[in-house]
Amino acid sequence: MSRFIPSLEAFAKGTLATAAGLSTLSVGLLWYGQGYLIYPSAFPHGSRTEEVAKPSDYGIPYDELNLVTPDNVTLKCYMLRQHKDLVSKNPAAIQLPTDSDPDLTEDEFVAGRPTIVMFHGNAGNHGHRIPLAKVFYLRMRCNVLMMCYRGYGLSEGSPSEQGLQIDAQTGLNHLLNDERYKQTPISRVKRIFQVLYGQSIGGAVSIDLISKNPDKIAALILENTFTSLPSLIPHALPLLGPLAFLCHQKWDSISKVPMIPSMTPILMLSGLRDEIVPKDQMRILYQAFAKRDEKTTRGGKEYKAGLEHTKYIEFPDGGHNDTCVQEGYWTAVADFIASLSPESIYY
Repeated sequence: MSRFIPSLEAFAKGTLATAAGLSTLSVGLLWYGQGYLIYPSAFPHGSRTEEVAKPSDYGIPYDELNLVTPDNVTLKCYMLRQHKDLVSKNPAAIQLPTDSDPDLTEDEFVAGRPTIVMFHGNAGNHGHRIPLAKVFYLRMRCNVLMMCYRGYGLSEGSPSEQGLQIDAQTGLNHLLNDERYKQTPISRVKRIFQVLYGQSIGGAVSIDLISKNPDKIAALILENTFTSLPSLIPHALPLLGPLAFLCHQKWDSISKVPMIPSMTPILMLSGLRDEIVPKDQMRILYQAFAKRDEKTTRGGKEYKAGLEHTKYIEFPDGGHNDTCVQEGYWTAVADFIASLSPESIYY
């Protein structure tokens, strides 16, 4: 029996060494390869080889928008710009007081409409969201900037948290610097206002952007987004739950809530059957938004601004990717947009 002891000891040592090596390799792959897990639609750039849908495929006029980021990445985005003659084609669209002004020029009309900046979720690219943009464009008469992150669709580069944040800021800067979308000095046309619409990881992108530009964003619409990526991993990837601390792509939205003005209107849309983002994550974010502590007095009564300006709606049958087709979803969004008169926007 004694002759087997050295062999067993060697086997045990070899097993431990192999296990340690595999663990080190697994941790290394998780640390350096988590981009493939977090941004699956961008790797291995499969979406670049397919034809990306265009708004014209849906009968919508648009501009191809090539945005170059400060780190020299070209983003292939779409800009849907409003037109006065769409009024008669869609009488049910949201109307503003200036719409009936016969002396309003085309540029003045565009400058008077809200602009929706769309930040899509992880699956697919901005071409898959054109039906959603069409609702904003035709029903709500908004200008729509459809962002496409680096590495997605036909955009250059590879995605990362810092990269997507740069992309978002580049899109906002474009609107702020484009003469057609700048604040107009004409008294009968109120200044343009930007509304961020973010789905899933796009919600995290939106929260980060408004936290860094609190005086340049009018309102926020969030659908099925999360408090942070590390907190999401145990649910989305249970096997990797114990290694969530290794996630360096933080997207720590919950920590950025205090940086967002409490007077900023926020609409939160949560699908209760979301199989990726637990409904509790949206509820925790809502509570954080509602607790923003700035107060305001109206009609002799004091209101908690955060709670007053944050609306939270749940959709019992909404999953992660189909909440946007649930009954009442677009009515809630349209009512929210219609309530955003320029006079109600707090910059």
